[in-house]
Amino acid sequence: MIKIEAPGRINLIGEHIDYNGGYVLPGCIDKRIKVSIFKHNKKHCSVHSKTLNEKFNFYANETNKSSVHWQNYILGTVDYFKKKGFNISPFHLEISSNLPIGAGISSSSALISAVAKSLINLFEFKLNKEHIIDSVSYVEKKYLGLNGGIMDQFTINHGKKNNLIFLNCLDKTHEFVRFDLDEHSLLLINSNVKHSLLHSQYNDRVTECNNVRSLLNNYHNNHKHLAQYSLEDLDKVKDSINQNEFNRAKFVIEENKRTISTFNLIKEKKYKIIGEMIYKSHLGLRDLYNVSCNEIDFLVDQMMKNTNVLGSRMMGGGFGGSVLNLIKGTMNESVLETLNIKYFKSFGKKITPIKIKIVDGVKEIK
Repeated sequence: MIKIEAPGRINLIGEHIDYNGGYVLPGCIDKRIKVSIFKHNKKHCSVHSKTLNEKFNFYANETNKSSVHWQNYILGTVDYFKKKGFNISPFHLEISSNLPIGAGISSSSALISAVAKSLINLFEFKLNKEHIIDSVSYVEKKYLGLNGGIMDQFTINHGKKNNLIFLNCLDKTHEFVRFDLDEHSLLLINSNVKHSLLHSQYNDRVTECNNVRSLLNNYHNNHKHLAQYSLEDLDKVKDSINQNEFNRAKFVIEENKRTISTFNLIKEKKYKIIGEMIYKSHLGLRDLYNVSCNEIDFLVDQMMKNTNVLGSRMMGGGFGGSVLNLIKGTMNESVLETLNIKYFKSFGKKITPIKIKIVDGVKEIK
């Protein structure tokens, strides 16, 4: 039996930048999906999600999309290997997880990565991490139709304990930067507003950014991606694009600069200024990129009132999910309880605080 675990990820700053060819600062977290897999002599493949308490069977040569969404992450991964010419015989796969679904910490990419690595190891395919990354891109883009970038899958497969990855999404060049929090901590607060990027405006944002990029390319023809341009470049085409497109592009250009600045600030351990960058990131996501929601804005607003919270922002694709907080010390339990009461009173939901540490990426459990 092969056992694999794949972590979720945070992104300190650089949201919606990966598909725009800029820089991001992600890291893996100690909330994981675990899979175990073995060959069996049945004619079909069988899958059991202990987390969801659901099962399904399928034939390895029949990998059409399912009407049950989570099943497509397994079907799409098998389909990837099938299209690459690899033979997959019947297997049994079990999945368990303490990684929240729909919380903006990449449970889908973690699941695909875990399944891909388990298949590679089980069938002894001569493939490496880059093929796992490629399998996630295939499942999300071609199999499911989500026009995302490279950040999630790259991070989950290359993550390093106590380090963030300063990743150039244009060419995958990267540098690890040690993130010693000293007396600080990171806290996720799950809003428990479930987001589904496939049924959100995520792809609309990609299209809007691509429209501006294409226009800028016609004017300048010296960059391939939106994040590479300057605000001065953007102003030159302002009259040729609508207000939404201008706002999206403005955010991307500014967020990319913030990410580069934050990378340098981490090396200098300037946590207060890092926190300010994180707050600015949220304001841009809220006001220019329009991917936040009332629940998330409420949580960030509450955090802004707490002097021990240096920075707070929505994280992930948006329209729900989690708020990432950089805190001086740790968050007092009574503060979280008070926040929970206020949140429930306003929205009829409870928050879920998630304490996190930065850990290594996908690995086999011996």
